[in-house]
Formats: sequence, C-alpha cells, structure tokens
Amino acid sequence: MKNFATSIVNFLKEEDGPTAVEYAVMLALIIVVCLVSVGSIGTAANTKFEAVGTAISGGGS
Repeated sequence: MKNFATSIVNFLKEEDGPTAVEYAVMLALIIVVCLVSVGSIGTAANTKFEAVGTAISGGGS
C-alpha cells in the first residue's frame, strides 16, 4: 500500500500529471461541443423532415 501511495505522490509531482488533466479538460470540452452540434443539427433536420412530410401529405399550400 505504501508503494501505491508513493507512486501517486510521484505522479502528482511530475509534469505529466497536469498535462494529463489539461488533455482531459480539452477532451471534455470537445465532447460537449460535439454533443451540442449534433443536437442542433438533429433539431434542424427534424424540422425540415416535418415540413417535407407535411408538404407531401398535402397539408402544405
């Protein structure tokens, strides 16, 4: 158990720890942007499909 604690302390002292955290934050931001984009595109596509479906069924002018 002491070796595990020592390895954690060494990991936090190294420069790689903050770099890994920065990459994780960037990845999280990229995922959020992708999800928002897909949601927005999905909403726009749904609106367009409903308009086309209404026009085909004769509900449009």
